[in-house]
Amino acid sequence: MGQFADSTESYTLEEQLKSLGDDELLDFWEETQHLVKLLNADDAEPDDHIHPEYERLILQELQVRSCRGELR
Repeated sequence: MGQFADSTESYTLEEQLKSLGDDELLDFWEETQHLVKLLNADDAEPDDHIHPEYERLILQELQVRSCRGELR
């Protein structure tokens, strides 16, 4: 389950992703994919090569969990 981050403490996106459960992490990844598609739809010339940092971090976390055998 996700955790509430206290506004007085700063957590990196990488730390926040590690605290998510498998289902939450996959949901977050799906939502970011949807947002990128929406942003590209608004552009006159969409950029098919958008690979934001958060996508790289999500995929990296999924790979780590997969290697550890932590994914259900």
